[in-house]
Amino acid sequence: MNKLDWIEFDECVYSISEKCKNKRFVGVYGFPRGGICLAVALSHSLGLSLLDEPKNNSLIVDDIYDTGYTLERIKHLKGSEVHVWISKKKPTWWNAYKYIIEKEWIIFPWENKNSANNDKELYYKSRP
Repeated sequence: MNKLDWIEFDECVYSISEKCKNKRFVGVYGFPRGGICLAVALSHSLGLSLLDEPKNNSLIVDDIYDTGYTLERIKHLKGSEVHVWISKKKPTWWNAYKYIIEKEWIIFPWENKNSANNDKELYYKSRP
């Protein structure tokens, strides 16, 4: 298991902010749960509104691209750009701060390390 920390989070936010600072987005949307942390930080960093749903011409973020199930649902949005902190697949149409091997389990700073094994089990049960 790979435990990420808040310093790495700040570095990710800075990197995404630098890539997006000259782009015109209507706001930033983050997928619940982990994407919300990134969205709030990027909203402050870029001076963008925090959106309650993904929209055309928006910055869309999530903590991880794992199976692609979540992000594939918004792929059709025009003018939007997608960024994730961690990607377990080589990015094609989305952007990733960090690319890792597919089998590695990630513990984000806002997650409870003691619950990681249970979270992992529940996650894999919920995916097709």
